[in-house]
Amino acid sequence: MKEEQKRLVVFQEKTIRRAWHNEEWWFSIQDVIEILTDSKRVRKYWNDLKKKLEEEGYSEVSDKIGQLKMEAKDGKMRKTDAANTETMFRIIQSIPSKKAEPFKQWLAKVGYERVQEIENPELAAERARQYYRDLGYDEKWIETRIQSIAIRGQLTDEWKDRGVKEGLEYAILTAEISRATFGLNPSDHKKLKSLDRENLRDHMTNLELIFTMLGEEGTKQKAIEKDAQGFDENKEAAKDGGRAAGKALKAFEEETQQKVVTDKNFKDQIAAAKKNKKLKG
Repeated sequence: MKEEQKRLVVFQEKTIRRAWHNEEWWFSIQDVIEILTDSKRVRKYWNDLKKKLEEEGYSEVSDKIGQLKMEAKDGKMRKTDAANTETMFRIIQSIPSKKAEPFKQWLAKVGYERVQEIENPELAAERARQYYRDLGYDEKWIETRIQSIAIRGQLTDEWKDRGVKEGLEYAILTAEISRATFGLNPSDHKKLKSLDRENLRDHMTNLELIFTMLGEEGTKQKAIEKDAQGFDENKEAAKDGGRAAGKALKAFEEETQQKVVTDKNFKDQIAAAKKNKKLKG
């Protein structure tokens, strides 16, 4: 399953951040509360809800909540209150919302799909393909995106094996690759494309995806070649891999007189596809 896609899921066209932790999904509690309640003061609602849960006899609520690093609106990885499926079901029971029951059904389905994907990884790839088809992407872009997911997964597996910590350290190394490849950080790349909480790679062109893959594949190869261990050594490998991709990008632009990095995004296409799907539904 792709590294970025697995961290965002969609319920009724709204995104929920999640993380794979202790061999199960953990979901952002504040994201869920925002969707179920439409509250403008989500943090206060959650603080009040915790007190309510304890009053209802769920005294172990604090022990069941984990603080996991998830991408915030500013693009940085920040600690976020999160809960696994079992705990999330209990929290939802105390939220008065008409959306609660459909959300519980959705939550159960998400967990079941993960079990299926572990048993048959190809299901994850096919679900990703269908997800992008539903959003109006063409098959050529989809295949490039799926390939980029695989490359990213191989790199993060390598990082994990080499002692790099998931979360902030992954984000820093990713930024190093991006700077060396494209000359800008992922956050600046998002600003260029007028993105907020959207997934940057879902708004990359084919060329941007190709050079992203080149930088990440080069980084993986450098890490293996140097037997990089820990964050600092893998940071150097990230710079090396990104520089190699950056040189290839520069040569491509000089030869074709075509800029690789653009301000193009797919927001209008995605909005139109969602509207059309809703109308059909």
